[in-house]
Amino acid sequence: MARLFHRLSQPLQTVSQVVLLSLVWLAASQLSQHWLPALPALPAGVLGMLLVLAGLWSGLLPVAWFRHGARWLLAEMLLFFIPAVVAVVQYPQVIASAGARLLLVIVVSTALVMAVTALVVDACYRLEIRMRRRGGKRKAAMGAKVHGA
Repeated sequence: MARLFHRLSQPLQTVSQVVLLSLVWLAASQLSQHWLPALPALPAGVLGMLLVLAGLWSGLLPVAWFRHGARWLLAEMLLFFIPAVVAVVQYPQVIASAGARLLLVIVVSTALVMAVTALVVDACYRLEIRMRRRGGKRKAAMGAKVHGA
């Protein structure tokens, strides 16, 4: 019985985390539509991501609550592009008439997303290093005070 529970615990945990992430998205969608109508340019997915990031950064949401579900969603990301592929197959005349412009937009937007992501990750990494250094200096100063130095 314990082996069966152990086998099922990982998939159940992943499913519950995906459901939790979906609920965050739904809540962000409702918040965006009903409480923030002045910000129509802020999609629910971005608002939800910012809410989860704020919760993780503040420590209100443990990373363990999202780890397996987020990994599964990232691993299955190809599934989210199937509707776009179906649209391309259903409307080949649009691709034929505006294919070069669409390709240019796709290439430029992908490059911009990758560049901005790299800059944000680099900035966050530098911030984390600075915070750890400050924490280490504080611990050393506190240790010196405690030991009478």
